[in-house]
Amino acid sequence: MLYDSWALKGAPMAPYALLQGAATGEESADVALWPLAIVMIVLASWILYRFAAPQGWREWSRAGLVQAFIIALYAEMYGFPLTLYVVSGFLRLDVPLVHESGHLWATVFGFGFGGAFVEMVLGYSLVLIGLSMLVGGWRTVYAARREGRLATRGLYRFVRHPQYTGILAALLGQLIHWPTIPTVALFPVVVWAYVRLARREERDMAARFGGEYENYRLDVPAFIPVRSSRRDFLAAIRGIGGVPTYTPGTVRSTEEGP
Repeated sequence: MLYDSWALKGAPMAPYALLQGAATGEESADVALWPLAIVMIVLASWILYRFAAPQGWREWSRAGLVQAFIIALYAEMYGFPLTLYVVSGFLRLDVPLVHESGHLWATVFGFGFGGAFVEMVLGYSLVLIGLSMLVGGWRTVYAARREGRLATRGLYRFVRHPQYTGILAALLGQLIHWPTIPTVALFPVVVWAYVRLARREERDMAARFGGEYENYRLDVPAFIPVRSSRRDFLAAIRGIGGVPTYTPGTVRSTEEGP
């Protein structure tokens, strides 16, 4: 059975397996991976729209780019291996058309199973950190809007846009874990789009909160925490030490961050 060789030995991915099945008269069970792709796309999309909570058309357009990234990622991970066909065909590299070859960095550079495992651990670590930032930032923003105040607590003590940093960290983790041609091409576009969105939002916040936000903007980095606060930042992501409160003039006291 082709399914047995897929599960135990790394059989060809779905479309390639179908070609083999047509040649041998055997029906491939790998087509069952397409429903898994749909499930993962729906799940990831729900997390995105639930916790990024886009409101205006600008936020929806940025979420649409992330949505495209999600679809491109899982369509290749569990469906049609476009990137493997391109790498093995146009670039003339000997890349086996098996699921494990999707760990492309390890495959291309010959790092084997160990390299693929490192890719997976590093990639999923970033994904989990990014999702934690997305959810934690959403909680802080929700509480701040309900109370009619500026969001400066929690992760917002360390960076001004923790949700956007979280989205970008999660996408970067997927690029490390399972890079594809469409997602590699989309990633810099997503970064550019969210940087522009953050700048526009900051102008709106400055108009609403005036000097309070200006002082906050000058004191707290936009996306990456200053080196001296990164340990506390990671602890805040893990939910250790309660909810830190921002105190003006304390974040950039020793160094500057982006």
